[in-house]
Amino acid sequence: MSNLTVKSQFKVIEFTIECFPDISLNQINLFIIFLIIFLNIVLGNITVFICITLDPHLHTPMYTFLGTLSIVDILSTSNIFPKLLSMLLTAQKTITFNNCMAQLYFFIYFTCTEFFLLAVMAYDRYVAICHPLHYTLFMSMRHCTLFIVGSWTAAALEPVLHTVFIANLSFCSSLQVDHFFCDISPLLKLSCNDTIHVEIATYVLGAIVGLSAFTLTLLSYVFIINTILHIKSAEGRRKAFFTCASHLTSVVIFYGTSLSLHVRPTSTYAPVQDKLFSLLYITLIPILNPFIYTMKNKQFKKAFSRLSRVL
Repeated sequence: MSNLTVKSQFKVIEFTIECFPDISLNQINLFIIFLIIFLNIVLGNITVFICITLDPHLHTPMYTFLGTLSIVDILSTSNIFPKLLSMLLTAQKTITFNNCMAQLYFFIYFTCTEFFLLAVMAYDRYVAICHPLHYTLFMSMRHCTLFIVGSWTAAALEPVLHTVFIANLSFCSSLQVDHFFCDISPLLKLSCNDTIHVEIATYVLGAIVGLSAFTLTLLSYVFIINTILHIKSAEGRRKAFFTCASHLTSVVIFYGTSLSLHVRPTSTYAPVQDKLFSLLYITLIPILNPFIYTMKNKQFKKAFSRLSRVL
């Protein structure tokens, strides 16, 4: 069929994921590199989560949010890396339509969850620095649980329309996804439909999630910075800034990589550039978060030492 048109609603098609044909390294070398990255992400974040879970001294809202963030980082990379590693190892680079849509859904889901969690963590730092005497009232473990459940629940709704819209497109001629996983832009490039409504919905929904999370984060830091500047002693300012420095670093990296990946029209999609940004986005935050939050954290180091002695 020279002009092949495949209706996605039949859900019997397979996509071919091109992965990294432009990279000169052979597939086995790429497999080893990505396996090392994936194992580092999983081991680093699972260590943080286990340490927070088992040590009673870390059963506070701040560390509970951090433990949840570690789980999100593990799940988000596990949504992509196992399939990528399998394709690199076996050279079987096909993915069924249903699995592709599932991968797309969970990619957006975990991204939105991280947006919300980072915003909630910013609010937590705001309360700790600006209202320390009321911290236990505003950030009790009950409030902490509600914030976490709310983040997971709200994030689950946002990807539904994206996935439904793309699942009902028609795909023409080529079913080769020029990417290393099922993302919105490369899938839209394959469609023979007019995808402008999908792009508009993507930007609108993304703006609702991104701007709401960003606004809460920004306002929190405006009040935090204002409070720090009014602290008279240099030592007091240093301690106050230290309590939010790790989170602020994580926010800057996360928003920087997210904006570079998502804030541009599909027409500007450049496979090589987008694969690089996607790789940074998917790996940089999950691999750095355990170090950002724990490297200079004396309380976590003590908890890790106690856990190491027990084990």
